[in-house]
Amino acid sequence: MLTIRGPELSIIVLLVARLRSGAWLSRERVLGYSAVWLAIEIAAFVFCVLVTHGQISALAYDQATHHPAKPATTDFVSFYAAGALADSGTPALAYDQAAHHAAEQAATEPGIDYLYFFYPPVFLLICAALAHLPYLAAFVAFESLTLLLFLAVARSTLRDQDWKLFVPILAFPSVLWTIGFGQNSFLTAALFGGALLLIDRRPIASGILFGCLCYKPHFGLLVPIALAASGRWRAFAAAAASASLMVGLSILFFGWTTWKSFLAIAIGSHVTYESGQVVFAAFVSAFGAVRLLGGSSALAYFIQAGVTLVAAVAVALVWRRGSSLPVRAAVLASATLVAIPLALYYDLVLGAVAAMWLVVAARQSGYFAWEKTGLLALFLVPLLPRQIGAATHVPVGAIGALALFGLALVQARRELAQHATTPGLAAFVEAA
Repeated sequence: MLTIRGPELSIIVLLVARLRSGAWLSRERVLGYSAVWLAIEIAAFVFCVLVTHGQISALAYDQATHHPAKPATTDFVSFYAAGALADSGTPALAYDQAAHHAAEQAATEPGIDYLYFFYPPVFLLICAALAHLPYLAAFVAFESLTLLLFLAVARSTLRDQDWKLFVPILAFPSVLWTIGFGQNSFLTAALFGGALLLIDRRPIASGILFGCLCYKPHFGLLVPIALAASGRWRAFAAAAASASLMVGLSILFFGWTTWKSFLAIAIGSHVTYESGQVVFAAFVSAFGAVRLLGGSSALAYFIQAGVTLVAAVAVALVWRRGSSLPVRAAVLASATLVAIPLALYYDLVLGAVAAMWLVVAARQSGYFAWEKTGLLALFLVPLLPRQIGAATHVPVGAIGALALFGLALVQARRELAQHATTPGLAAFVEAA
């Protein structure tokens, strides 16, 4: 039988107390730890790039067959190939698997795995512009420009002019995953985060940014609920007008036929995500968690519907009662991640937006118990969620996203207790 002696018990009590208060996570330590972590990530990233492109030949071979490993690429090739097809006058072929795969291989090399393109033609506006550049230049331009936009939004959110704040942001693992996969998470987070920044001061500009999320429409799922619940009708109208304009431009440039092709493939796209072609461990949603744990698609959708309903009600109540902007922003950003069934670990860049708003809220009212430690744990969640999930069947990403949403709800409840008395909201947050 394990016996804990007096000195050991004292150490455990002290450790728990320090983790609870989070006082040890000072600004200097956060910056220092983040700098070390960022250096490790950069080294690992460079190593993976060298292996992928055959520069370390001993590791560029399939260990089972002892033949050269299958050519690898990134998600960006899907965007680039779709843009190239649009530039060639055949945008509808972006939704034809054979033609799109051929364009992907033409952009990189034969033999790469097929990467789907399920984005609406609105995104082709960006893809077509990028495809005018050589592939590598387009990749670097897209990731660099969208990263700069995200960093600008982050700096304005945190209201901190010290350039050192970029170190922990860049060290956040989802940032590296986004660059490594050539994904568009920076653009999504920049549009979403920029809209949140402007919602109280410039509602029309905020609505325009929210409307631009129509390129990845499921990330705007809860936005109409937030705007309607808070009576921000100018922002609501601007978002609708912005999205309509983007759709109109896509029809003008690419034709209605392209939209028909998109809608045809979108109707059946759920099969790709239900079947495991996208690894379930990579999801950060309840849907992915249930599928990873062996549940059926029907059960996964049922549980996801319940989580989405809770997230929608939380957003409606928090925005309706006029909570502070940091609380409203944190709740909406974190709720979005848990409300949509298709969100992957690189999409947790939007979670970073929610976390930054929680930091802003804490500056105003102080950190509550376990908040700092919780944010640190969530910082590490995107490190290896796919690998850990596949090995243990523990949905690390989904747990992290739900925990972030929980922190935002606790902050909302805390603010409510300090500044208001709204029984309905208090009861809901208490139950959640």
